[in-house]
Amino acid sequence: MNARRTFLKQASLMAGASLVIPSFAFDKVSNTVGLQLYTLRDELPKNVQGVMEKVAEAGYKEVETYGFTDGKFWGLTPKKFKALLKANGLKAPSGHYLMDAYSKSGNTDKLKADIEAAAIIGGKYFTIAGAHVDTKKGIDGFKKTASDFNKVAELAKNAGLKFAYHNHDFEFKKLGDITGYDVFLTETDKNLVNFELDLYWVARSGNDPLALFKKYPGRFPMWHVKDMDKAKPEQNTEVGKGSIDFKSIFVEAKLSGMKHFFV
Repeated sequence: MNARRTFLKQASLMAGASLVIPSFAFDKVSNTVGLQLYTLRDELPKNVQGVMEKVAEAGYKEVETYGFTDGKFWGLTPKKFKALLKANGLKAPSGHYLMDAYSKSGNTDKLKADIEAAAIIGGKYFTIAGAHVDTKKGIDGFKKTASDFNKVAELAKNAGLKFAYHNHDFEFKKLGDITGYDVFLTETDKNLVNFELDLYWVARSGNDPLALFKKYPGRFPMWHVKDMDKAKPEQNTEVGKGSIDFKSIFVEAKLSGMKHFFV
């Protein structure tokens, strides 16, 4: 897909999100549609400045970063990337990072560098995009990772950031009467650990976001709003064209604690 088609698609995602979300759902919650920069992963390494300009031209005000590598965001230091965001009227309240090295060895060097970068660019949330879990240990494996979340959340807090975890679907596999995701939510400090709920992955796992909101109110300050293809559930599709009932979900945005969402 060429760059023009990609940007047109992102613009349509924002328009689609606006159409499926009832206006009354935004009582005291964000109505700003943010963009996951991961959706532009093919274009960003080629021309980060041009891409960010087009993101702003498409009408976005918030983005979620990813790909901080070797001390840079697509060749730019955190300070220079922050300046690029500011020049285009953009903010990055969240960014995706990993903590696998810490979970496996306890080494915090990479983790601290990532947290510092997230703070420099003006982030609010230090978001872990996917966690290493020793699933062979069942519930105990998830408890170990939940404990790691609490520790990393303390590091993030010391830098003025909030910690969040972004789910996929493996967390929803049954472990007796509960799931790994239940373990994450019950074994973490609710004052430190937040969750970025990916609505597509929840739906694909066969679970109901509304049930999670009711069971764990206020724990989900961020959402990923991606639709599920009706014919091929293993694939995403444009918001409003798939099988997920976003209107019923957004009605409970306040209950969930949602402050930001990204398409």
